Amino acid sequence: MATLDDNLATAKGYMTRWSDGCLNHIGGKAMPAASGKTFATVSPVDMAELAQVAEGDAADIDAAAQAAKAAFPGWRDMAGAKRRDLLHAIADAIEARAEEIAFTECLDTGQALRFMSKAAIRGADNFRFYADRAPEAQDGQSLYGPGQINITSRTPIGPVGIITPWNTPFMLSTWKIAPALAAGCTVVHKPAELSPLTARLLVEIAESAGLPAGVWNTVNGFGETAGRALCEHPAIKAIAFIGESTTGQHILRQGASTLKRTHLELGGKNPVVVFADADLDRAADAAVFMIYSLNGERCTSSSRLLVEASIYDSFTAKVVEKAENIRIGHPLDPQTTIGPLIAPGHLDKVLSYFDIAKADGATIATGGARWGDTGCWVKPTLFTHATNDMRIAQEEIFGPVLTAIPFDTEEKALEIANSVDYGLAGYVWTADVTRAMRFTQAMDAGMIWVNSENLRHLPAPFGGMKSSGIGRDGGDWSFDFYMEARNVAFATTAHKIPKLGG
Repeated sequence: MATLDDNLATAKGYMTRWSDGCLNHIGGKAMPAASGKTFATVSPVDMAELAQVAEGDAADIDAAAQAAKAAFPGWRDMAGAKRRDLLHAIADAIEARAEEIAFTECLDTGQALRFMSKAAIRGADNFRFYADRAPEAQDGQSLYGPGQINITSRTPIGPVGIITPWNTPFMLSTWKIAPALAAGCTVVHKPAELSPLTARLLVEIAESAGLPAGVWNTVNGFGETAGRALCEHPAIKAIAFIGESTTGQHILRQGASTLKRTHLELGGKNPVVVFADADLDRAADAAVFMIYSLNGERCTSSSRLLVEASIYDSFTAKVVEKAENIRIGHPLDPQTTIGPLIAPGHLDKVLSYFDIAKADGATIATGGARWGDTGCWVKPTLFTHATNDMRIAQEEIFGPVLTAIPFDTEEKALEIANSVDYGLAGYVWTADVTRAMRFTQAMDAGMIWVNSENLRHLPAPFGGMKSSGIGRDGGDWSFDFYMEARNVAFATTAHKIPKLGG
């Protein structure tokens, strides 16, 4: 098994490719920003610069949008079977560079290798899943009415903008881009400025596998410049965004003047509800996994732990024991579970909640402090003796921080679960199937897992309600976003037409 030193040596080789910078990719060509500006992407491990990144703005977005617009007719009209073959070729090419993708993602985001080693495989799976659906993407149905037959079909909406986040950028980019390409859309991708490197690898991989120039374009930059220009550009027909809820509000406003279709996958403050009759060992394992894996920087993390009062003390003790045994360290160490948070600014945000928790009267049962003297590490943390009105119970912290709240009755558990602005995911642990059905039907969440952590099934819808977003990904739901439905009605009888004017 490779050691940290082995992986650091391998990573050093991969990172030499960024000595010339991380460029934009427009119309099949790698190019600097039109302004010549760059910015640095740094590793949260030690704040060392990884690359200078092209700082795109409105001019670069316009060039990318025009390239996507010019490539759209050819990609739209390509046979679905040929698009399928190209997307499978991209999946093969992703798998061939799996190690490079994982190591780059670890250093750029701080995510642990034990999770990022699967990033390429999950990304390839996304491409394969939608590749197989490309031939049927335009299919519709026949609807019979009195004296007519209606034939429905779907057609790709046009060039689309995709804006992805910094937490697991490679996988989430494939999650959005693969269905867009399978549907027949062309793409302008704006990756997060804090972790742009694997987005550049991804478009390079796609074109090396045969994707035509201009079908997929990538522009780096900041939300207030490149992101805004993408949302406002008239050639871009839709925006798919993953990120923070306030940014989602800005995107809605920016796309309003061009009546853009918008899909927003936003934040979450997701409850895991544990009843006394549950398999408590499995529930504890799942709760710990869903908050402390991926550094807690995931939209579906179970950041609120709602526990029936009769088992509250014993169950939170289980969580403390597990949290204190979690390995913190360098993301390229195969033994590491928690790596550094994405950036100093985010570290400061997470650390600020420790003082907020104490001021509000919560107890820090474990963690509640920075780890190490350099980098952006935080100890896995559990707040106990919390109440639902505390900020730690209401606000998305987006780190390895869990808030435990007791409840006495099913009704109270439901009230607490639903009493937040968010509604992305929920987790329920109980042996009572009737209660599980009753409880989940009343939860304000777009996705709920019963007696399970987050296990994704690609054909199932993914998305939230309330401040957690608009729209659904997954299966055919993605095609509903990236495609327009069309209906053609054929008269089958000479029905009576009203006569006007004679």
